[in-house]
Amino acid sequence: MHVERLGIHDSVSAVFPPERLCEALADLHPEVVVVDDAAAISACDAVVTFAHEEAFLDLEWIHSIQAGYDRFPLPELEDRGIVLTNSTGIHGDSVGETVLGYMLGVSRRLQQYARQQERREWDKPDWDVPFTLAGESVCVVGLGTLGRGIADRADAIGMTVTGVRRSEEPVEGVDRVYASEDLHEAISGVRFVALATPLNEHTRGLIGEAELAAMDEESYLINVARGGVVDQDALVAALEDGEIRGAALDVFETEPLPEESPLWGFEEVTVTPHVAAFTREYYEGVAGIVRTNLERIAADGTFENRVV
Repeated sequence: MHVERLGIHDSVSAVFPPERLCEALADLHPEVVVVDDAAAISACDAVVTFAHEEAFLDLEWIHSIQAGYDRFPLPELEDRGIVLTNSTGIHGDSVGETVLGYMLGVSRRLQQYARQQERREWDKPDWDVPFTLAGESVCVVGLGTLGRGIADRADAIGMTVTGVRRSEEPVEGVDRVYASEDLHEAISGVRFVALATPLNEHTRGLIGEAELAAMDEESYLINVARGGVVDQDALVAALEDGEIRGAALDVFETEPLPEESPLWGFEEVTVTPHVAAFTREYYEGVAGIVRTNLERIAADGTFENRVV
């Protein structure tokens, strides 16, 4: 593979200005340009993108600025010999801090006070409602970069941290690691269940009616993975029936979350617009992976974070 022209697809503007990434890569040998239509894409050898376009199927290499790659047609890319890489490894800090923020918002009632401020209300919660995170428990489902970012911060503030992954190999900062088949045991009896797993054929609908029933009535579901990991109708039913206390959700089956969704109306549900990984340094992390891969192409043809 030889990359003479690298396109930065305009879709990355959903996260950061494409020009910032162009500037960060301006010293490289390939010409780096912003592209926004099929004609401009066809003049490139590779592209860095947020969204997928049919025009990419004529390129040699696609890099996704997200860790998730479920929006890309993997079988077709493989058939055509197109390399797909992703940005896994750069979101641990931002997502970990976001999840810590969710848990602090619940324990210290920060969302409640924010809503009261909008209404100019001075109202204190019942004495037994606020709690501290120290000594509380969280089960992190998925212990890759995102999951470890969550686990590290939860462990640092004194929480009991358990996790779920395909193997039971120990993870630093995680008190116990459960195998995937022991999911129900892992999520029962903990205050927070945080989802940080990729969306694939094994994880789609991972959290459904049975899993929500296995959780404690005072527990909260946190989803910073993908909307499809959770059966959203089952979640709404569990919240309405009091099977779990609440949720903090950054991702949804349909995005933007429709105005008519019941999830907007629950007092104990926090909705954020798929921004858990957002940080002003985001483009720098992407630039680092792209730079490494361009160097590897020139050296031995291997790729960091290769998906296909």
